[in-house]
Amino acid sequence: MIYLDYQATTPLAPEARDAMLRWLDGPGGTGFGNPHSAHRMGRQARAAIELARDQVAALFPPNGRVIFTGGATEALNLAIRGSGRGGTVSYSAIEHSAVGDTAQDAGKSHVLNVANTGQCNTKQDLPADTRLVCVMQVNNEIGTIQPTIEWHRKAKGAGALFLCDAVQAYGRIEVTGADMIAISAHKFHGPKGIGALWVRDGVDLHEVQTGGGQEFGLRSGTLSPALIAGMGAAAAEAKERMEQDREHVENLWRRARELFGDWTVNGSEEARWHGNLNIRRDGLDVARLMSDVRDVMFSAGSACASGSGRPSHVLKAIGLSDRQAKSSIRLGFGRYTTLEEIEAAASRINAAAEAQGL
Repeated sequence: MIYLDYQATTPLAPEARDAMLRWLDGPGGTGFGNPHSAHRMGRQARAAIELARDQVAALFPPNGRVIFTGGATEALNLAIRGSGRGGTVSYSAIEHSAVGDTAQDAGKSHVLNVANTGQCNTKQDLPADTRLVCVMQVNNEIGTIQPTIEWHRKAKGAGALFLCDAVQAYGRIEVTGADMIAISAHKFHGPKGIGALWVRDGVDLHEVQTGGGQEFGLRSGTLSPALIAGMGAAAAEAKERMEQDREHVENLWRRARELFGDWTVNGSEEARWHGNLNIRRDGLDVARLMSDVRDVMFSAGSACASGSGRPSHVLKAIGLSDRQAKSSIRLGFGRYTTLEEIEAAASRINAAAEAQGL
């Protein structure tokens, strides 16, 4: 099988797996201790967590702290719900549903429009009572890089906080400045079930998940040393080879663009993470295509919305019709993808599309 769905999840890095193993010990081992216990095994587990916290923090801006969560969805909920009550939460029309749905449920919300290039328009005004602005750094469906620096400035000018979903950016490019930043380990070759919210010094949050208050009194629940150690190792590896990974992705992108030259790219080709190729052929039956090319793992849109039958809200937001949106596919590639895999996948996908008369 050929895996081309890096936006949905990434393969676990060997370094992350190795870091996790000690903390998965069973009876007779010493790695299964509760990191919140005061005895020796607990202290050892806690030390592993704090090492990983430093490794994760190394890819964030300075002057902030890392709060471990169960994933980016929980981190975004903590940021949106925990940063205040009342006022409006303004968010871009192409945010992940973890932002959009949470903003709507938390109170008043306002949607910021995007251009057909897939970038959130910085010329629009914010509601006067905006308390929080949410603009992601790299879109998960079409890969477009957002003008987060300008949106951060606009938020500050309005007296609001700025939240950035950096799930698709962290470990790939330099993470933008913000008041709060959410990430998920399995998007940069770490394990599933662990994420983090970075919070700038001076930003006050209140807890939204009550209990033992293990993470700075803001996030209750026993932490997993294995998952966090894996996340830390993945972050350290991403930091070490960021430029190497970027060059590899650029080579894959150039070849993929040649092989899919007669498809239309959704969103900007320049202001984009080039490990995301979202393309369409008008009239394409994507369900049939995926059935005909079962040995290539790719997406018909965001994995989080697959199976809903609804057109992608991101593709709709950049001006595509329902028909065009439903004729689009997303190919995601990265560190462990080979050029030969891109070529083989393109051959099979193109042949299956041509079999539909396209």
